[in-house]
Amino acid sequence: MSTKSGILSIDQGTTSTRAIVFALDGTKIASAQKEFTQFYPYNGWVEHDPEEIWKTTVETCKSALHQAQEKGVRVVGIGITNQRETTLVWNRETGKPIYNAIVWQDRRTAAFCNSIKEQEELVAGKTGLLLDPYFSASKIKWLLDEIDGARELANQGKLAFGTVDSFLIWRLTGGISHVTDMTNASRTNLFNIHTLCWDEALLSLFDIPSSVLPKVLESADDFGHTKASLFGRAIPIAGVAGDQQAALFGQCCFSQGDLKSTYGTGCFALLNTGSKALQSKHKLLTTIGYTINGQTTYALEGSIFTAGANIQWLRDGIGVITEAKESQTLAESLDYDHGVFLVPGFAGLGAPHWDPEARASLYGMTRDTSQAHFARAALEAVCYQTYDLQQAMASDGISSSKVLVDGGMVANDWLCQFLSDILQVEIERPENMETTAIGAAYLAGLQLGLYKDLSDIALHKKIEKRFTPSIDKDVRQKLLTKWQKAVDSTLAFSRD
Repeated sequence: MSTKSGILSIDQGTTSTRAIVFALDGTKIASAQKEFTQFYPYNGWVEHDPEEIWKTTVETCKSALHQAQEKGVRVVGIGITNQRETTLVWNRETGKPIYNAIVWQDRRTAAFCNSIKEQEELVAGKTGLLLDPYFSASKIKWLLDEIDGARELANQGKLAFGTVDSFLIWRLTGGISHVTDMTNASRTNLFNIHTLCWDEALLSLFDIPSSVLPKVLESADDFGHTKASLFGRAIPIAGVAGDQQAALFGQCCFSQGDLKSTYGTGCFALLNTGSKALQSKHKLLTTIGYTINGQTTYALEGSIFTAGANIQWLRDGIGVITEAKESQTLAESLDYDHGVFLVPGFAGLGAPHWDPEARASLYGMTRDTSQAHFARAALEAVCYQTYDLQQAMASDGISSSKVLVDGGMVANDWLCQFLSDILQVEIERPENMETTAIGAAYLAGLQLGLYKDLSDIALHKKIEKRFTPSIDKDVRQKLLTKWQKAVDSTLAFSRD
């Protein structure tokens, strides 16, 4: 049996770890997935067990590699994509974490962030980010301050910080490589996205010694080799990107103005802004999309806190549906003028509002309001929120003529069509929905010379379906006006 080359992608997410082997044309060869435990020790705290993350990573990789081998595919490189701002600190000598991983959703450092609010402009100017517990810096400070002996060890150079990619690389290489990539570094609140260096002023603001920080590499780079004892041989780790940036790359958004929107539990929209780091006037985040061959491509990012979570609420919270696909059937049963609007502030509202105190609100109910109204309003809300992001991006200077979508929600044809109607642009849904994992694989393949350049990668992109606008313009405007009224009312309620 002839042996073909493949790339192993480690997709380490918030609720599970996945390992997928891709052929060079992007075809999925093998995959394995394991969920792991979510810990909520106190209100607003979210943690993961680093050892469980490591265990699920090794187990899924071994399974996927075995499956690939049985199919005559030899893995020649590894790409890693990961939940981004989640923070780990471990002992350099023992390799053991000093505490659980503090997850990106964790809010325990809100009081500290509020206490230095006067520094928000400084932080935003250097990092493109808001001063918020979401990002890694305040989490590192908490670990150094609150864990017995941690700060002393850090000052002695004995501790290492990393986002999940960095921790996995450390373990995979047997402690040889303490590295991260530009995209993950850009989500810490410590990395200057203009100078492409850890920033001394920010390290001072958060009281973090530079000795704990990993070396920052490009997204396609030499991150080291796995220990031979792990998988039977040493395999090069050649591509790394945070999950949303990996999806941007996997969608082949290589040109300025290319926009991808991922609809999972939340929604993350990233707009390629080219070589310019645009400073948003509408609370969008400026971030590094990817860095390759000395060239950095920037992006604007808008976050919607709940997308698929709206559908989970319909199913698990109020029992309107028993499985997600029912939402499409219910939505299709109503006309545009059904009159019910959901503002899904279940966890506050993200961009362009960034109001953590906002709460979910439902408007327009009558005695005739039914399960179908709830389902349709929940789906429509995702599209209206994407419209708000699109408008903010356009106001910041770059518009898009189409949106490339991925994530579990976009299997819903009705949602994709309504999204196209509201945004008034073409929606493209790819044939390969594993855009995050394939993005990491493409980066690794680029570094290993398996792809000549970005245009070579783009040849493998296949579109499964396109959706184009078909709504009456007056109807659309009426819907958007009512949506804005609903949002304004929700925000007013949260301020009282």
